[in-house]
Amino acid sequence: MPEEVHTHLEAALADELASRDAVAFVHVGTRRDPDVRYCPPVEHGGDDAVGRAVHAVAFDPDRETWLSHSSESTAHPGEAVADALADRGLTGTVLTPSRLPHDAALFLEQAGFPLASTDVLERARATKTRAERDRIAAAQRAAGAGVRAGVELLAEATVVDPDGDLEVGGTELTLERIRVAIDEAIVAAAAFPAGKTRIEPGTDDGTLRAGTPLTLSVAPRGPGGYYGGLTRTVVVESDGGTERRGHVAVTHALRSSEAMLTADSQSVTAVEADLEAEVRAFGFPEADDVDTRVTGVGLEQYEPPLEGSETIGPGSVVRLEAAARVGDGWIRLADVLAVDDDGVEWLSAPSRALEPSALLE
Repeated sequence: MPEEVHTHLEAALADELASRDAVAFVHVGTRRDPDVRYCPPVEHGGDDAVGRAVHAVAFDPDRETWLSHSSESTAHPGEAVADALADRGLTGTVLTPSRLPHDAALFLEQAGFPLASTDVLERARATKTRAERDRIAAAQRAAGAGVRAGVELLAEATVVDPDGDLEVGGTELTLERIRVAIDEAIVAAAAFPAGKTRIEPGTDDGTLRAGTPLTLSVAPRGPGGYYGGLTRTVVVESDGGTERRGHVAVTHALRSSEAMLTADSQSVTAVEADLEAEVRAFGFPEADDVDTRVTGVGLEQYEPPLEGSETIGPGSVVRLEAAARVGDGWIRLADVLAVDDDGVEWLSAPSRALEPSALLE
């Protein structure tokens, strides 16, 4: 994790500990736990076997140092951290996430430390440093490369029968063929598909056909553990009508929320409501005609700001998604927006065009 992330986290922990009159912060979990990876002593471990090792980390604000023990070197890392804190002569309350494992809580209590829960890690992670934003931007560039690879196949496709079946180079174009092209492009862009690639055809039987919406959604993970998030809907040989109206509605909704966040900080609920209202204004009045979602993105695909009352403001990096129902499918778009003191910026992404060839321009 970059040094500026460590500095940001340690400042948040020091403030929280001081305000709660607590002597230390402790967390225990595997490298697959993003909160554990966010703490300085533990590096990103990926999804390999090593990632299953349990790590106990503790921050001592008086010494401005971290303690760390792993199940790779001790049977009970939680006990080892509790003993280390006691050996330093610390006495008083220890703050932990509410989901601290039960055995780790017992070790701390047996060492004489009363426990109190805190969400300081979630709050710290909700505000991204420049280094974190750069890592999300890199994952987003890989997301764009993947979507473009899928759309390139669709741009080359020809209709081969009255049912609207498609082929490329004399071979049937299938959803699996598109998915493989997307994932290969993501890997070539130095990221991991992470099993998050989704392709949704807008047909009642789930098959790919001309004239119906096809939604491509990706959320690759970069080598530093940070995710991107991108969704595009395209239509091969669209005949316009409701599809274009839905497309205008969702693109307008994203622009509206961009302007809203440029003006001031907003709650997740307010941004989601703005997205929905803008889509409905284009003639989608039924309750199930519109779908919106606003979340943070970072070490997890979806992370704070996540709940309705949580604030999107300077330091936030959020994924905005808006969709309008069209027949059996959806026109759906999602992009990642970074907010800072100087305004907002959409992270790297392809065009939002509905036609495959136009998206590639």
